Amino acid sequence: MDSIISYLLVYNQYLISIIFQLLLFIAKYIPLKQFSHDDSVSPEYQKFRVDKLPNIIKQEKVDYKLLLAYYQYKYNKVIKPINRRNNKIIDNKVFCPKCGAPHDYIYDNNGNKGQYQCKICGHTFLKESSLKVIKLKCPYCGHILDVKKDRKHFRIHKCINPKCLYYLNNKKRLPKNLSPSEKYKYKLHYLYREFTVDFFKMDLSGLSNRAINFKFKKFNPHIMGLCLTYHVNLKLSTRQTAHALKEVHGIKISHSMVANYALSAASVIKPFVDNYDYKPSKILSADETYIKVKGVKHYVWIVMDACKKSILGYQVSDTRAVEPCILAIRMALSKFKSLSGEMLKFIADGYSAYPLAKQQFELREGIIFDLIQVIGLSNNDAISTEYRWVKQVVERLNRTFKSSYRVTCGYGSEDGALYGVSLWVAYYNFLRPHPYNYWKPLNDLDELTEIDNMPAKWQLLIKLGQEEIKRLQSSEAS
Repeated sequence: MDSIISYLLVYNQYLISIIFQLLLFIAKYIPLKQFSHDDSVSPEYQKFRVDKLPNIIKQEKVDYKLLLAYYQYKYNKVIKPINRRNNKIIDNKVFCPKCGAPHDYIYDNNGNKGQYQCKICGHTFLKESSLKVIKLKCPYCGHILDVKKDRKHFRIHKCINPKCLYYLNNKKRLPKNLSPSEKYKYKLHYLYREFTVDFFKMDLSGLSNRAINFKFKKFNPHIMGLCLTYHVNLKLSTRQTAHALKEVHGIKISHSMVANYALSAASVIKPFVDNYDYKPSKILSADETYIKVKGVKHYVWIVMDACKKSILGYQVSDTRAVEPCILAIRMALSKFKSLSGEMLKFIADGYSAYPLAKQQFELREGIIFDLIQVIGLSNNDAISTEYRWVKQVVERLNRTFKSSYRVTCGYGSEDGALYGVSLWVAYYNFLRPHPYNYWKPLNDLDELTEIDNMPAKWQLLIKLGQEEIKRLQSSEAS
């Protein structure tokens, strides 16, 4: 027994000596400086990153008389008016916008250059300026952010402090021998994007103005169900659908009427699809793909349940900005009855719109979810290796959507594109057989189990949509 223990001790010392030699080899021939220009820390990719939220300071107006009384009560001293020197005169109209102190308590803070400081509350301000309710400060140096750009839906705030640690660290990463005229290509200063539009109060399920009624003069609901079956299920265009109805069923119908049926059905079914209780899992995946509307590139944003495969949120936009991304995520998160105490995993690609959307949900709604970005096409890191399958699920969904979209040769309007996508989402979630679910629809409806033909199933979806619209209208009225 003693010989075995001594042998193990000797062998352990032998392994430690080998590990020590390997560490010396790594330190000598594999210097750590080679990782300084890795993609993860390269200054060229800095502009695609989203900085963390700034320090938000909320200011409230106070009464200078109460401050004077409080100072006298606590310190037993009286704050006296300012004793002017060098014959400096402050205009009688100048007063502190925070506490309302008169000009007798106002300093000329920068030598007749327009900046003043209140002796009572210490607030600095410009002449005839109002109190800013919210101040944004850099989280690295505490410097107040300046508004540099004013765009359609947001403002860009920038930290211009030359001694900011964020700026100095990014400056060190710049390539050597870089000319000053090329510094604009790199992001050096801290930036924050403040949105001026509240995307959390927008209506996500509005009805189309182009939707026609269901008073059939020439045709009947069964023919409308046939149109939707050929057009959506079998991926035929409106002209091919009209041709199939004439050749197969002897029904003479125009392709424009087929398009009107599809738009009307989508506008009625959409509220039911958007408000259905999907009972989603805690793993969501998102991606965007492009379509054509009147020959111009548009984008479809899709958020799906990675485990149950149902589509929870979707949006159509003419830009690849953060606004439609927020709306699509908001539509998906509305499917959860409660988000308190649940850590959601949200998997997306490396596009910068997703971190910006995550910031807005944390700032405006207090909703926190774990954003995981799978970057690239190969598994070069541990995150890509673990969550690649989730990204492949939503990529496969995009290919399924594109196979149905190609027959349209592009949409004629943004309204038609949105309702065309919503009609396809209704088919994908409730009617399409999936091999994942043993060739059954993803979401089983008791009303559809006893129906054996697809046109009747479309008619029943329209009926459920009408009932959902009535419920929403009654809830709004109450």
